[in-house]
Amino acid sequence: MKIAIIGAGKLGIRLTEALLDGDYDITVVDNNEKKLDILSQQFDVFTVLGDAKTIELLNRIDVKTFDFLIATTTSDDTNILAASFAKILGCKRVIARVREPEHMNQHDFLREHYNIDMLINPDLLITSEIYRYLVEKYTLSNGIFTSRSIALIEFEADKKQQLIGKSLIEFRTIMPDMMMVGISRKGKMIIPHGSTVIEAHDLLYLIGEKENVFELASRVHTKIHRSSVQKVMIIGGGKTGYYLADRLSEYGAFVKLIERDKERCHYLANRLENVMILHGDGSNVGLLTEEDMDEMDAFVTATGYDEENLLLALMAKTHGIEDVISKVSHDSYTELISKLGIDVVLNPLDISATTVLRLIRGAKKVISSVLLQGQAELMEVYAQEGMSMINVSLKDLKLPDYIIIAAIHRGMETIIPDGNTRIKPGDRVTIVCMISNIGYVEKLFKPNIRLNILK
Repeated sequence: MKIAIIGAGKLGIRLTEALLDGDYDITVVDNNEKKLDILSQQFDVFTVLGDAKTIELLNRIDVKTFDFLIATTTSDDTNILAASFAKILGCKRVIARVREPEHMNQHDFLREHYNIDMLINPDLLITSEIYRYLVEKYTLSNGIFTSRSIALIEFEADKKQQLIGKSLIEFRTIMPDMMMVGISRKGKMIIPHGSTVIEAHDLLYLIGEKENVFELASRVHTKIHRSSVQKVMIIGGGKTGYYLADRLSEYGAFVKLIERDKERCHYLANRLENVMILHGDGSNVGLLTEEDMDEMDAFVTATGYDEENLLLALMAKTHGIEDVISKVSHDSYTELISKLGIDVVLNPLDISATTVLRLIRGAKKVISSVLLQGQAELMEVYAQEGMSMINVSLKDLKLPDYIIIAAIHRGMETIIPDGNTRIKPGDRVTIVCMISNIGYVEKLFKPNIRLNILK
């Protein structure tokens, strides 16, 4: 499959990295030679210097031979034109990153008349995840996520002391009805293998049948009553703050939005009728106290500065606010985040990349992409005749460390597998893998492709 990525910025790089393991021929286009040089040193991809919104460049890369073109630059206009021109010239499917509310208000028009298959808006995607967390109580807010007959539980290793210092192999003898699918250690997600040792303060992710998971939850979770969200304070009136305030006010929540730029406040006030817009510095504790921060059900930090978002979120937690959510764009803060106790931290790049990858992969059913801290995916595939791992004991498979066969659904039966388990045609297989390794999983579960995976 041929894929053109327009823009060698953060999102373009994230997509390139995630697609490298798959059966993809990747071309990256940018008008900045230095960015392309850096990309070429990191990844084995073909790079092209030029302006992607010109017919000349699109013809030069022979865009009609591509299966996907993904426009990820920081310019909405460039992305819309590049995607539209590529589709007219014969590219099979095109995706454009679009952020401005004015463009999103024309979403249907752009899709229909500009022939763009998908518009990706990182701010809207983050808004949707925050809304689901606050209003629908989605994610691991109570430590449990359920799907079909299985459930995934999250808890700190210290809650079950006998696990600390034990390898994954030893874990299976202690808890044979559970499968450990992830460990968050200092903010980094680890897909465990047989010799992985559980350490104190590790955040453990376990999968099992629902009744077993809920029984475990009764022992390792403190019961918390979560109220419905009625009052929300948002710091930062950028695109994320705008979309979120609009969505929550439509739901019926009372929303206070604090923005330091006066002109932006006027813009917001003219468009958000049922939101209280406050002109001021969101990092001013006096202002926050004056505006009754302590009475809020939720506190969201969505400024353009990661450091400010994290510090404000930490302060909100010390004030006892039930739900604190922060937008953070840099991976370098992951270790710090794990120590702060912030309820939810969302990275717009991760969410955007996952959404695009889901469209490209197509056939896989993603059970969840916001669990496992957004660094790994829980997905389901259907086993078919001709797949490399059919009718082979799992212990005889040479699978990479970053892939776990977490559960198998066979008819009405749910199996938490061990080394002797065999996957049969017709099984629904629940898999956990790192986002950057999804390409290999695709190959693994593609019929009639023989991989050297036997020991």
